[in-house]
Amino acid sequence: MSLLRRVPQLFAGLVLYGASMALMVESGLGLNPWDVFHQGVSEVTGVSFGWVVLLTGIPVLLLWIPLRQRPGFGTVANLVVVGFAADAALAVLPSAATMPGRVGYLVGGILVNGFATGLYIGSRMGPGPRDGLMTGLAGRFPRVSLRVIRTGIEVTVLGAGFLLGGTVGVGTVAYALAIGPLVHLFLPLLTVRRPAGSDLPDTFASGYADGTASLRHGGR
Repeated sequence: MSLLRRVPQLFAGLVLYGASMALMVESGLGLNPWDVFHQGVSEVTGVSFGWVVLLTGIPVLLLWIPLRQRPGFGTVANLVVVGFAADAALAVLPSAATMPGRVGYLVGGILVNGFATGLYIGSRMGPGPRDGLMTGLAGRFPRVSLRVIRTGIEVTVLGAGFLLGGTVGVGTVAYALAIGPLVHLFLPLLTVRRPAGSDLPDTFASGYADGTASLRHGGR
């Protein structure tokens, strides 16, 4: 499998993912659960949003050890690139002064996030720290559905982030409802052909879809 496609695709996905986070932050209408937590920590500590994303990924990655998860090149790249890309985008994005502008940022952020997720997962170079935690727990506790594990993680970080001052709102719900269908749309189109027997992209896609389904049934 040629790295000439996979590596650029990975980094394009990670940069766009960081930019999508910044768009949702600037909308002020609500963030996905992990970013509610990141923003809450940023508000309390004064550390920039992107640096919180990066620093939070380190202990999450350490949790892979007892789960016997192995990071890939994409895991390390995810840890570093997404946070810096988010801070860079926040530095240049103009504030949305009107409600239509804020809604535009929110919708754009969710769409770009779905596309970016398809890019970086489709590159098959390793999951991000938070994604790997979810699938690692699913592998460690096979009797617990991926839906329950995803929901449990996201409810925990959402609640903690809300208590710390992170933004929960209509964007949080919109993201939860849209991200599963978006990943299912983009992932097949962007996945680099993989060897027979590898199910990494499909596992991640089902994780996003299961999380969305659980929300529709009152999971969060």
